[in-house]
Amino acid sequence: MSQGAGPDRRTPVSANAHQGVELRHLRYLVAVADAGTFTRAAERMSVTQPTLSQQIRRLEEMIGAPLLDRRRDGVRLTEAGSVLLEESRTALYLIEHGVRRSRQAAGVDRLRLRFALSPLLPERFAADTATRLQSVAAAADVDITWLEAPLGASFALIGRHHADAGLGWVKSDPAALSGPLDVMTLGEFEPEVWIPARAGVGKRGVIGLAELAAMEVIHGPRRASLVTYDAWLKVLRSVRPGFEFTDPPLRHSLALTLAFAATADRLTAVLTHPLRPAGELAVAGVPPRTAETGNMVRVRLDQRLLTATAAMAWSGDLPRHLQQVLFDAADTAVLPAAS
Repeated sequence: MSQGAGPDRRTPVSANAHQGVELRHLRYLVAVADAGTFTRAAERMSVTQPTLSQQIRRLEEMIGAPLLDRRRDGVRLTEAGSVLLEESRTALYLIEHGVRRSRQAAGVDRLRLRFALSPLLPERFAADTATRLQSVAAAADVDITWLEAPLGASFALIGRHHADAGLGWVKSDPAALSGPLDVMTLGEFEPEVWIPARAGVGKRGVIGLAELAAMEVIHGPRRASLVTYDAWLKVLRSVRPGFEFTDPPLRHSLALTLAFAATADRLTAVLTHPLRPAGELAVAGVPPRTAETGNMVRVRLDQRLLTATAAMAWSGDLPRHLQQVLFDAADTAVLPAAS
């Protein structure tokens, strides 16, 4: 092997070489994969970059295959690296839980769940579910650490063991999920649709998909909820190819967004995030135009073509005691009653 060329990938590796692998090697691999570069990973791990690089090289020697492709713009996992990364996350996760359970058995610590809540969940629904989970966990002597973070369609935050469980939007395809997850769907939600009163649709109280797609539609931004944004964009493009959403001026101000839409030159609708249990608007009816809505009226989308399914998901690697806490909380969760 030439000096500085790295490990010779053709050199046979002893069958016992893996016995030299230490937890720090696995932590370093996870850090580099998550950070994307050795520089950022070294900062996160509080080690020097040469030390980190040397330890990854050592790990590759013990495995007998390259784990990372080193490029100018960062690193990419090889096929072998992807396999070891997944197993490393699982191993580190199980060890962490084992330590926690040992501390609990010794009376030093309590079991803890890291629970992620996706942004833009319906407030009443999220609050009711979180309250129920908190109550069930307290009865089981389990603490909860709350995280507010997007989970994505695959619940990748849980699959990567950055969270133990979470509440978010799920796609119907189980293959889209990340890692061994248990998922319980809790209900279907739909957005509110607001249109300018001058469009003349408000009197009907219902708008068709083609009518909506013909307008400018303020919705998003995409990073706030990738699952619903992409799914609804696909539906609208089915009737108007090339359709694009317009980002709201301020994500957390519906009043300002409605005022912006009401004064736009072109007919502009506002599509909220999933906000109400599916079918609630058909029961509640359509409110009359008021000054507070900025000359915008709320209507119902025909056929409920834009919906989102809320689900609670958790890692299948969790101890049974913690999985039971999550199952009990999800099993008793109910949608808010239609107003």
